Amino acid sequence: MMKVILKADVKALGKQGQVCEVADGYARNFLFPKGLAVEATSGSLQDLAHKKVVEEKRKEKEKQNANELANRLNSLIVEVGTKTGEGGRLFGSVTTKEIADSLKKNYGIELDKRKLELKEPIKALGEYTIVAKLHPEVSARIQVKVIAS
Repeated sequence: MMKVILKADVKALGKQGQVCEVADGYARNFLFPKGLAVEATSGSLQDLAHKKVVEEKRKEKEKQNANELANRLNSLIVEVGTKTGEGGRLFGSVTTKEIADSLKKNYGIELDKRKLELKEPIKALGEYTIVAKLHPEVSARIQVKVIAS
């Protein structure tokens, strides 16, 4: 039996970065030639530990940046101008793309339209609250004011 560190997800064996014990022949004839694993020596185990620490720091910084952006977004009111018909009804509806474009144009905040969640289409003038998923653990509430242009 041989201990290996997986470099990629291997079905029925484990996920990337996991240390597994496999048969010598399986490692030498399948995992190593395909670049799916490396032998678990003391040096490679230290390298794996270092990579995990760096990855944790990167994820923590990502979450911190998402929290800062959420605090900024929570205090904004985004105005979206659109064409209207009689009685304040919109021609079409306000999309997440229009909201993201307005955020970029007015506040310099670039946000992917797929991170914005509309519960239902916005089809009338007024104020709405939408949710922006910035990180798996962080979300922000954005006030959107739809005005006639």
